Amino acid sequence: MPEPELRTDRLLLRRWRESDLEPWAAMNADPEVREHLGEPLTREQSDAVAALMRAEFEERGFGWWALEVRATGEFIGRAGLDEVDAGMPFAGVDVGWRLTRSAWGHGYATEAALSCLAFGFEVLGLPEIIATTTAGNVRSQAVMRRIGMTRDPADDFEDPSVPEGPLRRCVLYRTRRDAPPADRRAAGS
Repeated sequence: MPEPELRTDRLLLRRWRESDLEPWAAMNADPEVREHLGEPLTREQSDAVAALMRAEFEERGFGWWALEVRATGEFIGRAGLDEVDAGMPFAGVDVGWRLTRSAWGHGYATEAALSCLAFGFEVLGLPEIIATTTAGNVRSQAVMRRIGMTRDPADDFEDPSVPEGPLRRCVLYRTRRDAPPADRRAAGS
């Protein structure tokens, strides 16, 4: 199944290229980028994650796109949709993003996430999309609110895949395909 590309005013969400592996590894080695994700990754671990993302996308027809700034062609991270791992206290499809530090604060995560939501609802026909992050990741939670997602504190959870510590407590946000249009801005073309 061919991988779709998504385009917004400023971004291209596209298939992964070999040239993405070095900047992807640099992002994953950055302690600030990994602050809410766990220990920095080695190059080998980072390459393995990229290979898994490519394989899952090919298998399902959706997943994690490489994120590129259209004006410059610069790789700035990933954004996409992923099936919730087995063993979590909920199921569904999760929207997410991870950007290199130089791309923070430009609205790219919001723009990419809106495009992913539109794809999930309009192309995949999903009734609901969720997003999760650590309780302390206020930047990602702000993006979740900006894209029209809401949180019920009763849905907050302990991530069973994370050891005891500050990264274990997580929050869950949701949005539905039938959410009123005022709750979610349009997501580019």
